[in-house]
Amino acid sequence: MAAGALHALRRLGRRVPRDVAVIGFDDMPSAQQTDPKLTTVRQPLDAMGTRLVVELLAQIADPDREPSHAVLDTQLILRGSA
Repeated sequence: MAAGALHALRRLGRRVPRDVAVIGFDDMPSAQQTDPKLTTVRQPLDAMGTRLVVELLAQIADPDREPSHAVLDTQLILRGSA
C-alpha cells in the first residue's frame, strides 16, 4: 500500500519526502525497489512464529490457561521516503 501511495503522490505532483513522508510496514523486499526507497517498520517474523508455536502448545497442554500477551520489538528501517 505504501508503494501505491508513492505512485499516487507522484501523480498528484507531491514530492516524497519533501512534501509528504511515507512509511510502510513489514519491510517487504519491494521497499528497496521504490523511488524513493521506502522507510519501513520491520517486525521480528522469526520471533513471532516461535512465540506463536510456544503459546499454541501451552494452550493445547492446558486449555484453561489464560491467554498471554506479548510485545515484540520492531525496528524502524530508515530509507529515502521519510
